[in-house]
Amino acid sequence: MFDNLSGRLEGIVKKIKGKGRLTEADVDEVMKEIRSALLEADVNVTVVRSVCNRIREHAIGATRSQALDPGQQVVKAVNDELTRALGGETLSIQFAAKPPTVVLMAGLQGSGKTTNSAKLASWFKSQGRQPLLVGADLQRPAAVEQLRTLGAQIDVPVYSDPEDPILTAHQGLEEAKRLGKDVLIVDTAGRLSIDSEMMEQVRLISGAVDPDYTFLVIDAMTGQDAVQTAEAFHDTLKIDGVIMSKMDGDARGGAALSVKEVIGRPIAFASTGEKINEFEQFHPDRMASRILGMGDMLTLIETAERAFEQHEAEEAAQKMMDGQFTLDDFLEQMQQIKKMGSLGSIMSMMPGIPKELKNANIDDDDLKPIEAIIRSMTMEERTFPKVINGSRRARIAAGSGTQVGDVNRLVKQFDEMQKMMKKMGVLGGAGGGKGKKGKKGKKGGDGNKRPKGLPPGVNFDPSNMEIPGLPGSPGMPGLPGPSR
Repeated sequence: MFDNLSGRLEGIVKKIKGKGRLTEADVDEVMKEIRSALLEADVNVTVVRSVCNRIREHAIGATRSQALDPGQQVVKAVNDELTRALGGETLSIQFAAKPPTVVLMAGLQGSGKTTNSAKLASWFKSQGRQPLLVGADLQRPAAVEQLRTLGAQIDVPVYSDPEDPILTAHQGLEEAKRLGKDVLIVDTAGRLSIDSEMMEQVRLISGAVDPDYTFLVIDAMTGQDAVQTAEAFHDTLKIDGVIMSKMDGDARGGAALSVKEVIGRPIAFASTGEKINEFEQFHPDRMASRILGMGDMLTLIETAERAFEQHEAEEAAQKMMDGQFTLDDFLEQMQQIKKMGSLGSIMSMMPGIPKELKNANIDDDDLKPIEAIIRSMTMEERTFPKVINGSRRARIAAGSGTQVGDVNRLVKQFDEMQKMMKKMGVLGGAGGGKGKKGKKGKKGGDGNKRPKGLPPGVNFDPSNMEIPGLPGSPGMPGLPGPSR
C-alpha cells in the first residue's frame, strides 16, 4: 500500500533536496506534482485541497526566509501534513477504571471484522490484558465458528448465544465480569452495503454494552467508498477510531489519507498481513516517514524485540563475534526473523532501501530453499562447512531439491560473511583470536587453540572462522547486536 504515492513523493523530495534555494516558481511546480500524486492515490479531493494549501503556505514561507536549506523545510512540511492527514497522534488506549474495557467492532461484511477482532484480542494479550471475545455476528454463516477457531489459536475464550445478537452482547458483558476479564471485544454483523436494519441492530448492540471504544473496520482496498462508509457509521455510532485492514495490499492508500479529515477520527490499528501477529498500532508519523522513503526504524526495532528473546539474541551476536556461529544457529535466527512478519514488510521499514528492491516480490518462500539446503546437511557440515566437498554438495542438493550451484552459492556467501564478521569482532574488541594489535595468541585468550570436535584434515585458522550472513545481503537483517 502507498507504493505509487511513495514513489512519486520520493522523486519530488529528491528534486527539492538538491536545491540550495527555492523560488515561488519552484514551489508552484512542486505543488502541482504533489497534488497530482495525491489525486492519483485516490485521496479525497477536499483533503487534497486542504493538505496542498497548508504545504504551500509552509513552502512559500521557506522561500522568503533566510534558511540555509529551504528544500529541507519543504520536505518537513510535506512530512508534517502527511502525518496530520493520517491522524496526527497515535491513539492512546485508556482502560476503564472498572473493568472490563468494552470494544465494539463494526463494519461492512468482508471488511475483516471477525479476523481483526481476534487480532485485536491478541494485541491486548501482548499488553498484559485478559480479553474475552463475543460473537454477536449471527447473520453470516459460520462467523461465530470462525471466531472460536481464531480464539483457540490465541488462547482467548469466545462467548456467543445463537438466539439474539443484542442479548448475546449483553450476556457477554456479564460473562466478562463473572470471569474477571478486563477487556471485552464484541464482533457485530455486517452487510454487503449500509442499510437501516443493519444500523439499527448495531446501534442497539452499542446501547446494550455501552462501549468504551467503537472501532470501524475498513477494507483499505475499497478506496473512496471506505470514506463514505466511515461517514455513515460515524453518524450512527460516533466512531472512536478506524482499523484499516489489508494494508499489505496494492491499494493506492486514498482511504487511509482521507478518513481522519472526513470524520475527524484517527486510524487506531492497521492489519498488515493475514497472520494473527501481523497487526499493529497505527503511528501516523511513522507511516508518513515510510511514505517519504525515510523508513520506520522504531517499528522495526519494536517488532524485533517482540520476535527475539533478548538473551538468545545476545548469545547469537556474541557467537558471531567469537567465530562460533554455525549454520544451525543461522537456521534458528532465520526462524526468528520470520516471526517478525513478511520480508516485504520488514524491508518497507528499512531506510535507504532501493526502490527496485522494495518493489520486488519478496516473501517467506524465498527462504525455503536456504532452509532446505541447511536441513539436508549433517551436523558436521553445519558446524564446519569447509568439509563440504563436491560429492557432499551433490548429496545436499539432491536432498534439498535444489541445484549444486545453489549449495555452492550459500556456502560461498556464508564463507564471505564469516570473514567480514570476524574482522568486525576483532575491530570491536570482541572475543576471538586476536588482541589489540591483531597478533594471534595475545590478549585474545586461546588464539591458536584448536576447537574441540574439528574433523581431521580441516585446517584451523582463527582469523577465518565461519560466521553466517543472510545470502545476498550485507549482514544479518533483524538480528539485534549485543546489548551495551
